[in-house]
Amino acid sequence: MGFGVSRPVLRGLALTVGAVVCTTGLTGCTVPVDAVTGISVTSDGHLLGVIMVCGHHIDGALLYVDSDDVDKSVTVGSWTAPHKLTAGLTTWTLDPVSAGWTADPPLAPLTDGTTYSLYGWTEDDSWSATEVTFTLADRARLTPGRVRYDSVSDNGDEAEVTVSMKEFEARACQES
Repeated sequence: MGFGVSRPVLRGLALTVGAVVCTTGLTGCTVPVDAVTGISVTSDGHLLGVIMVCGHHIDGALLYVDSDDVDKSVTVGSWTAPHKLTAGLTTWTLDPVSAGWTADPPLAPLTDGTTYSLYGWTEDDSWSATEVTFTLADRARLTPGRVRYDSVSDNGDEAEVTVSMKEFEARACQES
């Protein structure tokens, strides 16, 4: 006794269900985001990492050059905070590294024409911070007290924005 459904239809249905199951399984493996990463500069021109933690904690940050091949992504610098960064704003110089922070590896020289990504992490992968992408040209346009970060709108559109440190502190958690 048959159901009256052709094999191609059953195959298509099975592929659709399989794709949904796989997609659902993959989305469960991401680290939840509860902080926003940005960059700024100090009055003497040093690159400044900026993290606004929204509710939980962040342990450090990583600067890397992304690649389509995950094995070819390159770490440019990594910093561990002197203590868990909890809700609120934190800044630190990437080079020279701020007092209390550790750098392993320390910041490598940045080069023109390269896009860098900086994001915050936790040692146990319980939380993360959104990343900010930038080039040296983006950095050159920054002035002290201004923060560049990637803003996400209500409909999911992403845009790089530069705002005052005070505005970043007020808006970042609402846009993550």
